[in-house]
Amino acid sequence: MFALEFPPINALLRWQDFFPTFNKIALIAVVSALIVVVFYTLANRANPMLAPTGVRNVAETSVEFIEDGIIMQTMGEAGLKWTPYLLSLFVFIFLCNIPGVIPVIQMPATARIAIPLALSLFVWATYIGVGLKHNGLGYFGHLLWPPGVPTALKPLVGLIEFVSTIIVTPFSLTVRLFANMLAGHILLVTFGLLTEALLFAETSQIFLALMSVLPFTMLVFLTAFEVLVAVLQAYIFTILAAVYIQNSMASHDEH
Repeated sequence: MFALEFPPINALLRWQDFFPTFNKIALIAVVSALIVVVFYTLANRANPMLAPTGVRNVAETSVEFIEDGIIMQTMGEAGLKWTPYLLSLFVFIFLCNIPGVIPVIQMPATARIAIPLALSLFVWATYIGVGLKHNGLGYFGHLLWPPGVPTALKPLVGLIEFVSTIIVTPFSLTVRLFANMLAGHILLVTFGLLTEALLFAETSQIFLALMSVLPFTMLVFLTAFEVLVAVLQAYIFTILAAVYIQNSMASHDEH
């Protein structure tokens, strides 16, 4: 009789440590960070007087993408100084996302909440720091009470803005990235297991083996879709980071 045994959810998310506190998720994150550093270091060593080729060509394309597709759309020319920060953020998140579709690895590091949370807190600290740098402690006054708020409404508005900016913003950044990558990972596992179960069903159930082409087709489609999701989630996270930084910069301009 055909039976599909789905592993416990914990088995899909927890991996045996290589050594205490360091498992495959941590390895993916470390390798991703190293790739970013090594790749752009090599690109920077290429002769800028020659036409870009190879590594430098890819690097320049990625820089143009961040500048034209994110910074100029959200921050304007004043935000170009943030290119290294936003570029590193985008590439690192993408490299943490894409292992979810790589055979053997098959796990996006961002499907564990620790990395999205750390990245969100990093962005949160950045845009709060930008506001404090330009405005001092007065930044919090502007943050909690936008210009024109009646005095009677300031306690309520201040509470709402505090919860929204200080708590909800990093939480929403975290959940958006984490939930999307986790959902994709579980879908790929589900259709992969279903394909395997049907394909290796008992020989007397040849019909089930033939039916395995259906979940396999869906698995191929979802794998291609997850590549798009890996890019899209990195882009969304990065453009939101740019928007939050720009808002902190804009509060300084209004003063």
